[in-house]
Amino acid sequence: MLNVRPILPKLEGGRVQGLLQLIEDGIHLVVAGLLVLLAGLLTVEVVHDVIRSIQGPYRAETVVLSALDNGLVLFIVAELLHTVRLTIRNRTLDAEPFLVVGLIAGIRKVLIVTAEAEKSFRWNVEGIELLILAGLILVMATAVYVWRRSTRPGDYFPLQEARRSPPPEPSPTSARGS
Repeated sequence: MLNVRPILPKLEGGRVQGLLQLIEDGIHLVVAGLLVLLAGLLTVEVVHDVIRSIQGPYRAETVVLSALDNGLVLFIVAELLHTVRLTIRNRTLDAEPFLVVGLIAGIRKVLIVTAEAEKSFRWNVEGIELLILAGLILVMATAVYVWRRSTRPGDYFPLQEARRSPPPEPSPTSARGS
């Protein structure tokens, strides 16, 4: 019988996997470095805006809106950096941190829209935007709840988990002490 070889040579799995993992880790480290750089720049920007606003014609609304907006963006960057760190550590991409970042971004936008529209709120533009954002936040919060419940059922049903697990065995040290 004739022995047929495949057209493409079979690559050695260990070496290729290791090389791809090294490249993937390198990309993650570059992204993490860029996020750290962005966080530093945002921090300097927030401090600079607050100082400039206090020195010039002082308007509390402007200072608060600028600090709130940039501060929440900084918080989003910190959560993205946390997500990259978890991805590097666990070697998996988890959806939950991205949902949390989306929640923070939605809440940030709601806070900014309501703060800007405090004196001149109109339902035609800001109202529709707020309703859409509220719906989006509700959907993401529900997604986070469902995700956590499906991946960590013990957090939601501790009594059921305790009934399923066998009782702990007595340790030898506690038997001697009695």
